[in-house]
Amino acid sequence: MLAAERRDHLIDTLRRDGKIVAKTVAAELGLSEDSIRRDLREMAAEGLCQRVYGGALPASAALADYDGRRRVAVVGKQQVATAAVRLIDPGSTVILDGGTTALAVASALPPDLRCTVITHSPTVAAALVEHPGVEVFVLGGRLFKHSAVTSGAAAAEAAQRISADLFLLGVTGIHPDAGLTTGDADEAAMKRVLAGRAAETYVLGSSEKIGTASPYQVIGFDAVAGVITDAGPDTDVMDALGARIRLVLAPR
Repeated sequence: MLAAERRDHLIDTLRRDGKIVAKTVAAELGLSEDSIRRDLREMAAEGLCQRVYGGALPASAALADYDGRRRVAVVGKQQVATAAVRLIDPGSTVILDGGTTALAVASALPPDLRCTVITHSPTVAAALVEHPGVEVFVLGGRLFKHSAVTSGAAAAEAAQRISADLFLLGVTGIHPDAGLTTGDADEAAMKRVLAGRAAETYVLGSSEKIGTASPYQVIGFDAVAGVITDAGPDTDVMDALGARIRLVLAPR
């Protein structure tokens, strides 16, 4: 089998099954696992998959640059934001993560809502400048430009001094096996710190992130109250997720 044919087969398998098990594919094609692993390394380098132990999972489209992500799944992010806003009680304190879905949450806050928002995202903070009832606290630190958020030691230290009722967490991958993942180790660490400062954490999970994985795990499903998503409920991935964590389906 030619290399191009193997790649097409791997891509079809990933699309059909939502994962590639190297041992299984090698047996199907009568090839060595080393050959399949080499193909997967090349595909991962091109962003076609996310390698994991024993094979690969779909790579998250949410790993694109910040400006590019603002044009991905715009309607879905708005639907997730609408559902997320319903979890915010008047007078409560909310930690709002960075990213384009969090920005949609900031824009969806009702103008008469009074609450406190703590964020490490300058873009989220700027979106709330004109909101009359929201008190905004910004956590400083090194700016991670890919997601337009602060991270690093200074940001983590500042986060240790806050507490909140709710954390709305952004991730780039939500997969029943790989869990909640993102594309940068420092950003993942910052998200873990923020999750530890809130009474409840909900994940902002627009549909393009469902069933995909990124390199760095954030927190386990057991540390999360639920995943807010606009994804359709009747899929194998959603069934598998529903067995692990509460799914809050956004209005469509």
